[in-house]
This record gives sequence, structure tokens and C-alpha cells, in this order.
Amino acid sequence: MEIYEIVLLALVQGLTEFLPISSSAHLILIPYLLGLHDQGLAFDVAVHMGSLGAVITYFRHEVVRMALAWANSLRGRGHLSPDARLAWLIVLATLPILFGGLMMKGLVETGLRSTFVIATTTVLFGLLLYWFDLRGSRSRDEHTLSARDALVIGVFQVLAIVPGTSRSGITITAGMMLGLTRRAASRFSFLLSIPTILMSGTLVTVDLVRSDLPVEWDALALGVILSFGAAYLCIKLFLQMIEKIGMLPFVLYRLALGALLFTLPLWH
Repeated sequence: MEIYEIVLLALVQGLTEFLPISSSAHLILIPYLLGLHDQGLAFDVAVHMGSLGAVITYFRHEVVRMALAWANSLRGRGHLSPDARLAWLIVLATLPILFGGLMMKGLVETGLRSTFVIATTTVLFGLLLYWFDLRGSRSRDEHTLSARDALVIGVFQVLAIVPGTSRSGITITAGMMLGLTRRAASRFSFLLSIPTILMSGTLVTVDLVRSDLPVEWDALALGVILSFGAAYLCIKLFLQMIEKIGMLPFVLYRLALGALLFTLPLWH
């Protein structure tokens, strides 16, 4: 890969992973639109691990508290604390993608990567995001979620396997549908991304090992660093600003992107 390709794709992945605009769609579309070579499995793993490192670093205090509290709950030590309860909700919300992702993986890789599909999901789920941003009560935080609520968000997350849906966008949409504030829905979505990205990264790593492809370690290292920095900054600014700016800017972006995609020829 050329240096500008590494920089561009790593920054795009880091910025779009946690914005409700679909990182997978951008990583598919940008090489296509700019005539770049396919970035390959190894690079995909690297930039996703950079994003994973960013979200763990940003929520490091919460992650440590939740992990310790969850471990204590497994040993049956005392009352279920708020941190342990939130950790269990993350586990519950991860289950649908664990099973649904494995079942849909082949279909997504072969039949759902056309510009028409990406354009449709970009517009459709953008409008759904705006609807619940307007109609949601926005009166709850993530600690008020029930087990049923967590499973609902997890089921919505399965839809993000289809390119253009946006994992963060659809889980934030589900959270606001359930009455969470924008910030609470975003926080839960970002925490939920930790096991989700870890699992998807593991699957892609297995594919990489089986493929026996050559690895450009310097390109991977740069990709990790850039995606980490972009993702960390994105999370920080998004959580600081989202209650003020709302979801409309992201919805308008999705509608403009979808309109552009509908003008492109179909491809796979």
C-alpha cells in the first residue's frame, strides 16, 4: 500500500467506527471511488484493533471496574453492583451478534456489498436514527436498562452486519428508541463495541492466517497508530457534543451519501 492509502483508510476507519455513518461502507466505497487496491485482510484487522484500543483506553476506568465487578459476580460475592450489572448487560447484548454474525457472514460477503444495498441502508437507517432522536423520551441512562432492553439493542446490532447500516448508528438508534439519552445510548453503544470488535477482529484474523497472505508490518503499525488516534479523538468529541448537536448532522450526511451512491453503477 502507498503511504497516502494507509493514512486515508486508517483515519477514515478510526473516525467512522464510532460515528453513526458506517465504517464498513466507507472502507468498501473509498477504495472503489478512488480506484485504490483492496487494502487486504491484514490491514482491516490492524485498523480495527486500533479502534478497539481507542475505546478501551477512553473507557479504561469503567472497563476495569466492570471487569472486576463482573468477576466478583461470577464468584457470588455480595450484591450485584451497578458496574457488574452493566457488564452483564453488555454480555447479553453481545449474544445476538455472536450467533447472527456467524449465520449471516457468508451472505454479507457474497450478496450484500453492492452500491444499491449500501445506499439503501445508509438512507433507511439514517431516517430511523432521526425518527427516534426526535421521538425518543431521552430520559434514561445506561444503568436503567433491563436484560430485555440489552437484548433488543443486541438484536438491532445484528443489522449492522449489512454494509451501510452502521453498528454505532443502529445501536444508538435502539438505545434512543428505549428512552436513553443521546449520551447514554452512545456510551452503551461504545462499550458494546469492545466485545463486538474483538470478535470480528478474531474472525478476520483467522481468515488471514488461513489465507497465508504476505504481511506489510510497517503499514499495519502505521494503520494501528492512526486509527487509534482518530477513533479516540472521535469518541471524546462525540460524547462531549452529542447532547448539543443531536443526530441531524449525521442524518444529513447519510442522506447526501445515499443520494450519491444511488447515482453510481451497481457493483459487487
